[in-house]
Amino acid sequence: MSTAAERAAQLALVARLRSAFPELPDAPTPDQLDHARITAYLKPVHDVGGEPDAPMTYQNKQYEYWEEMTYVICEVLAWRGIWVSEERRRMGNVDVGRTEYLGLPYYGRWLLAVARVLVEKHHIALGELSERMAEVHARYAGGLDGRPLEARPKHEGDGANVRRNTHHRHAVGKGDPGVYAGQAGPPKFAVGDAVTVRDLPVVFYTRTPEYVRGATGRIAAVSYESPAAEDETWDRPDAKPEWFYVVEFTQADLWDGYTGTAADTLRTEIPERWLEVAG
Repeated sequence: MSTAAERAAQLALVARLRSAFPELPDAPTPDQLDHARITAYLKPVHDVGGEPDAPMTYQNKQYEYWEEMTYVICEVLAWRGIWVSEERRRMGNVDVGRTEYLGLPYYGRWLLAVARVLVEKHHIALGELSERMAEVHARYAGGLDGRPLEARPKHEGDGANVRRNTHHRHAVGKGDPGVYAGQAGPPKFAVGDAVTVRDLPVVFYTRTPEYVRGATGRIAAVSYESPAAEDETWDRPDAKPEWFYVVEFTQADLWDGYTGTAADTLRTEIPERWLEVAG
């Protein structure tokens, strides 16, 4: 059991990790907000490209055992039709808040996404999950101490009666994104076309990075047909597939004060709805 001092210390840590915007009070009145500030508040936490940060040293670190197993679990859940990849990205990369997004290991967020999807889709009760976590914690009290992790499932089954998503059922034998081939109609753009990325409102989730919105580039490749991330992430069975394009931008056009060469370019993949003919 925790003591009052331990609980106070934990709450103090939470307070230090909270995002703070001292310019305004909490829950500001509408007249204190403008469009730019509202857009900043609503920005999904995973869209971090271009934000200022400290330099990072690249380390080719070996994955830990739990990280590898988390990846396997996520792939199995997709393969068995429990979720689609954009659901996992949203749950693991967006619906966690900025503090958890920046504070947890990469696969720690994936693991939370596993727990969330299993609870939300009624594969396990949250109370049952909490009890199992406490049971495993007690089993390894004091650390592993050289012992290997051991799975002890409560029961086993063939999973034949598990409800699959529509995506899984119609993708069997076809693959993804091949499953959507021929459903988007003719592509609106061709290789070499000049396009501008639309500055659409972003609420909840997107895969189109903020740093390219409003920028002009050229189509480098017509990629494939698939629902856009904004629709696929909610597992909408009626989402209309559209073409995805690889768009090439000049780096100097993207970054204010860019110090590289004029020939430096960047490519990113963008769905058709985000693109318009460059004016």
